[in-house]
Amino acid sequence: MRKEKVLESMEVGSLSKAPFISKNKEKAVRLAEEWGRRLDVENWEKLVKDLKENKVNEEQLTDWACIYALRFFENAGLDIIYDGEQRRKEMYEYPVYFIDGFEFKGVVKVWDYEYYRKAAVVSKPRLKKPYHVEEFLFAKKHAKKPLKIPITGAYTLADWSFDEHYIKKREDTYGENPRQAMRDSKLEFAIDLAKEVIRPNVKALAEAGATHIQIDEPAAAAKPDEADIFVESFNESIKGINCEVTVHICYTNYAWLFPHLLEIKADNLSISCSNADTKELGIDDKSRRGFKILQVFQQHNVPFRIAPGVIDVHTEYIEPPELVRDRLLYAVRIMGNDPYRIITCNDCGLRTRSWEVAYQKEVNMVRGAELARRVLT
Repeated sequence: MRKEKVLESMEVGSLSKAPFISKNKEKAVRLAEEWGRRLDVENWEKLVKDLKENKVNEEQLTDWACIYALRFFENAGLDIIYDGEQRRKEMYEYPVYFIDGFEFKGVVKVWDYEYYRKAAVVSKPRLKKPYHVEEFLFAKKHAKKPLKIPITGAYTLADWSFDEHYIKKREDTYGENPRQAMRDSKLEFAIDLAKEVIRPNVKALAEAGATHIQIDEPAAAAKPDEADIFVESFNESIKGINCEVTVHICYTNYAWLFPHLLEIKADNLSISCSNADTKELGIDDKSRRGFKILQVFQQHNVPFRIAPGVIDVHTEYIEPPELVRDRLLYAVRIMGNDPYRIITCNDCGLRTRSWEVAYQKEVNMVRGAELARRVLT
């Protein structure tokens, strides 16, 4: 296992699509040059030239977007990075395309103007082929810092899907106890996804050289009576995998996950805190109300490191470094004054923010972490 840095920083996953991906040619050229210079992207002049001459196809443009995204996080100063998921469409819909046993049914609204196509499971899920290896190998070839590859988890895929298969297997007993029948169906569904889809994906990534995987489980803390299903399916997903594993859960009441969360086989847990926090400076409970949930983790003496989000991804507000510093110092104090137990991170991915806003947020996050290190050392 690698040696951790005090308050090391990492991204969570997504960025909005690269700003030069635009039907407006003049805009695309201008932003490709602007961000190419700003991020020290190698050979950005070729992209600009090809855009002007209409000599770049969609695949090449996506490759450039991944390179720009890698440089985005590297130049912002983060320690652990990825490509902003530039090749992916959506965290649920994208993986389902690669899984047999699903049928898309319609469009579902997430929030604001965010939508995804929801599918139903109609037979036991089977992986068509690992769907993140090629993007990882490309990122590995071009990255200058360690990578962490995000992958949507089994529980969230199950929770966000209609069940037209597993519940039918329990038609004879459904009338006696509908709640138990639905729960048993959910467990079987999630475990099958873990064994047949997620674990083969993670194994393929590890065999390709990945050393750090992030399992995204935004649905994990939404239903308190299914915390055990989430943990069991997560553990099945990474069974036998020898690499660092982070689990990211980006909203709701984390206290609901206990005591089952103590059984999770993750090295790190990434959570949202800043969206519920104040903008006031200080390391007292009132100022840091969004981080008080860490007290629950400390009370349970969790065996994994915590990455409490110190950047709110759902607002245009650019957190000053001093605010990031105080959020981290409060987190360290709550978690037993051990800075190695805390990772510097965002609440969630940054795909709802422009590159300009996202970049300033990341730069200030890194600066805030450095301010906190100076206090701690």
